[in-house]
Amino acid sequence: MILQAAGFAVLSALSPAALLVAAMYLSSANPRRALLIFLAGAVTMTVVLGIVLLIVIHAGGLTHAQQRQPRYGLRLGLGVIALAASIVLSRRRPKSAKPDKKPGLITRMVNHPSPVAAFAVGLLLFAPSVSFIAAVQVIATANASDALIALALVVVVLIDVMFIWLPLILYLVAPDATTRTLRAVNAWLQAHSHVLTVILLAIAGVVLIGNGIYGLT
Repeated sequence: MILQAAGFAVLSALSPAALLVAAMYLSSANPRRALLIFLAGAVTMTVVLGIVLLIVIHAGGLTHAQQRQPRYGLRLGLGVIALAASIVLSRRRPKSAKPDKKPGLITRMVNHPSPVAAFAVGLLLFAPSVSFIAAVQVIATANASDALIALALVVVVLIDVMFIWLPLILYLVAPDATTRTLRAVNAWLQAHSHVLTVILLAIAGVVLIGNGIYGLT
């Protein structure tokens, strides 16, 4: 159960946006504080969402043994949504940056770092993805003790936000090297974020569709 949930959590964690924001915060005046508060916002969102999803899934009766088809049907549906989103994004050309164009909300919040803004960015960026929902569903529908369910949720949350706490740990160990590396990664991600998002959505969609079909058959 934990391994399967962790696998879906890895798919959820592979978000270029989180690493982009982490790299931007490392270039701020107080990178350690900015990353910590950003991490706090991300953890708050994922924990709250995880608990809410657990409650909803239990209330919907998907934990019952006879609800196997609805459980895997949900994963299949999530996979279709992710794959459809990747196809739609692939047909859209990324807009070229214009000097006079007003930056987006997240960019404006990151460029004017404050504790409230950093926390809010963590909340906004870690809204639920289809992979995260699938990870929590695996936990919620497992025949496991409350302690094991709580442990699995902690593992999923830690994996989901790993592109924040991992750069933070690396920064504490080697600040200069980490800052240089993330700046280079940031430039590469900005140039390829559209393609990466399409690919990651497609991978998540294929995995979820495959898992859903396997469970239904």
